[in-house]
Amino acid sequence: MNDEIVPKAPVRITDVARLAGVSNATVSRVLSRPALVADATRDSVMRAVAATGYRVNHAARNLRKQRTGAVVALLPNLGNPFFAKIIAAMGRELGRAGYDLLISDTQGDGARGEAARGQAMRRFLDPSRADGIVLFDGLVPPEAVSGSGPLPPVVSACEWIEGAALPRVMLDNAAGTRIAAEHLRQLGHRRIACIGGPARNVLHLTRMAGMNAALGPDGFQVFTGDFTLETGVRAAAEWRALAPDRRPTGIVAFSDEMAWGFISDLLHHGFTVPRDVSVVGFDDIELAAHLIPPLTTVRQPKREIGRLAALAILALIEGRPVADHTTLTPELIIRQSTAPPPGDRG
Repeated sequence: MNDEIVPKAPVRITDVARLAGVSNATVSRVLSRPALVADATRDSVMRAVAATGYRVNHAARNLRKQRTGAVVALLPNLGNPFFAKIIAAMGRELGRAGYDLLISDTQGDGARGEAARGQAMRRFLDPSRADGIVLFDGLVPPEAVSGSGPLPPVVSACEWIEGAALPRVMLDNAAGTRIAAEHLRQLGHRRIACIGGPARNVLHLTRMAGMNAALGPDGFQVFTGDFTLETGVRAAAEWRALAPDRRPTGIVAFSDEMAWGFISDLLHHGFTVPRDVSVVGFDDIELAAHLIPPLTTVRQPKREIGRLAALAILALIEGRPVADHTTLTPELIIRQSTAPPPGDRG
């Protein structure tokens, strides 16, 4: 008796199609672009996949299509908690389409200049490294996103590069600071300041436009920042150095991290928020609701930004049209860091 084990033949796509009662093309479409297939057909195919144990050979498929099977997200700061939900949503959407999400930093070598950012960008402008790039850094020079020969598609998200013809997925940033400043005005604040970002950054410029729209170009003071906690602390030191009757009673910080740094420094020096000064942040990172006091802030729909950025880069990879601009609406989340100014309380 021959006890030799005969290996089972590999399951093929035709086996899945036969069991599901559909064509090979339909099975392929379910596995590569499930959103284009009716729910009932998709469910039938996936049950057949599970029953047969069929596995997609992603490496072979990508080789045939001359693709890497990966999309790169290029961030200006990997440590910024703002990006966490965006990246998670991107990863889910790309995963459904069979793509891996790789994450890199435009300041990975510690350099902050435009030249360093441009070098980081050019590393991935090679179709052998990535099928597409989602760029979150608006300080990458425009020439860094162009070049000779075939280039992978690029989508800008959150920030954008002036002068570069890239599809954008972004927030209406001017509307965000406008509603933040109007909230402080409605509470009775007349001495208002903002903690801004780098002078040439597109987020800083558009958020300044929102402050101007609400208060007028001479209606508020500006503390310089760069979206980090450290510059929020520095702005608080500048606020403390002012004479009490010259201190702004309302602050709009252009990031929650700067708001956090500002509040923390004041608490260490015996001031209380919002008793002495009201503070509004921007982004609504997860920590904002758990600060002391919980932070009033402008919410960005981070999961939606990630989802739409992923759909945009997938469309470009597949040769489908994409809108030049996708602009999302901010929402003011009122918590306990804002109140009427000290002189207006009973």
